[in-house]
Amino acid sequence: MTLPPDDDPHAPECVLADDQTATLDAVARVLRARGFRIAAAVRDGEEALGELAAHPSAIGIVNARLPRVSGLEIARRVAPETAIILYTGHRDRASLLDGLAAGVRGIVLKEAPLEDLVRAVQTVATGGVYIDPVLAGVIVTAEGTKALTDRERSVLRLLADGHRNDLIAEALGIAPDTVRGHVRNAMRKLGVDTRTQAVAEALRRALIE
Repeated sequence: MTLPPDDDPHAPECVLADDQTATLDAVARVLRARGFRIAAAVRDGEEALGELAAHPSAIGIVNARLPRVSGLEIARRVAPETAIILYTGHRDRASLLDGLAAGVRGIVLKEAPLEDLVRAVQTVATGGVYIDPVLAGVIVTAEGTKALTDRERSVLRLLADGHRNDLIAEALGIAPDTVRGHVRNAMRKLGVDTRTQAVAEALRRALIE
């Protein structure tokens, strides 16, 4: 897909991957209107992997079920080092949890307004995690004990809402280093290696909602 040049060379850039040209066009148009650069827009996962390798600082916005290489497989190969947002029309719980376990930084339903996708990209671009609010009921299960402290759950809940460490610190009236400490403790208790996985596991165990 040929794209006209972007105006701001310093704006965050995105790699789009979807098998529907109309979706690529709509997403590219909206993101560019909000100040993001579009490094590439491709229609299959193999091409997406190539473009993400060529643009390692880009945010990948990928359909979960792409031809040749799925969005989930892309996440398994490049996340969390590369920021990946799954843009999906499916609510299959197992696949969503697989994506979170692979380290994706965001999940957005295609049925959501495009403004929600913009919000997800903005959140991920500043180091946050974004999970479509509609998916909370799909991901959450009733298992698990309340292994986390109230403060740790509060921090993870704000992370799930896409807040950065400094904003979490401000909201809770604590220092950013304290926020990082709570995240590390939660990761240890939940047996995970990244903050994204901590959010996913806390949701899976219904420790946050």
